[in-house]
Amino acid sequence: MTRRIARVGTLVLAAVAAVLLLGAEYALAQAAFVATYAIAGLGVIVIVGLCGQISLGQGALLGLGAYVEALLTLRGVPAPLAMGLAVATGAGGGWLASLPARRLGGLYFAMSTLAFSLIVEEALVRAESLTHGAAGLAVPALVLAGFSVDAAWSQALVGAAVLALAWIACRRCVASRVGRAWHAVREDEAAAAACGIDVAGAKRTAFAFGGALSGLAGALYAHWIGFVSPEQFGLMLSFELLMLAFIGGARELAGALWGALVVVALPQAISVLTELLPADTATPAGLESLLFGAVVVAVILLRPGGLTMQTPGRVERSARP
Repeated sequence: MTRRIARVGTLVLAAVAAVLLLGAEYALAQAAFVATYAIAGLGVIVIVGLCGQISLGQGALLGLGAYVEALLTLRGVPAPLAMGLAVATGAGGGWLASLPARRLGGLYFAMSTLAFSLIVEEALVRAESLTHGAAGLAVPALVLAGFSVDAAWSQALVGAAVLALAWIACRRCVASRVGRAWHAVREDEAAAAACGIDVAGAKRTAFAFGGALSGLAGALYAHWIGFVSPEQFGLMLSFELLMLAFIGGARELAGALWGALVVVALPQAISVLTELLPADTATPAGLESLLFGAVVVAVILLRPGGLTMQTPGRVERSARP
């Protein structure tokens, strides 16, 4: 309980500091992105932290959701229906990416997800008649029940509500038979198979569930940004989502939120830092890479389990309804 109170207190202090430093409007806009990244991070934690698989293609799954949402809403499909199809597309993409797991494992399977990411990015570029290629697509504002979600406060509110629903779904899934199968596969695939668990099926389920979360995050991301292009969903985004999970804590659902806070806050810290440094000392891009690397190394050295480091198995116990 004390640990939970400390976390809530830290979040409140971070929110107050963001409002004071950035202004309420900008802080709320960033809160919407934190919620969106946290949803995508939940997908990574399901695959990497709970099922024990390495995925280097989560950015591509997020991109599939974003493009489905953009293409359908531009053709007049209601945003909630388009979002459902974006989730289904993300789940389908995750299931497709998991197919090599029947024959490959470890690093080889990770390489197959990397190839999947490259294929999706290239397909989005080459399908120019549909996606406008590298030029990208402008995405209209999200409209729910006739209300346009284009203000920062409404985006933050919708993002928080969707994150809460995704969080509840994850908790229920982790506490279910499916979640226990993921845990068993993560700990020892051979032992899980000996106990009658369908190892390949558990991996497919994890990838489909994680892909659905990534598709959902991509749909929201498309509306918040207002523009999608293939390079937004390349390998860098996949690595960023992986770092998000490891910084926050890959075996904790709460790690998605803490990792998202760090990933979204870093660019703000960089902009403040560059204002204090001489203009020729470092470029913003260089500083971002440097800070990302420094944060990852610091977490590995100081908190190997991530910012939400807990004893093994705490996730499953805390996820029970």
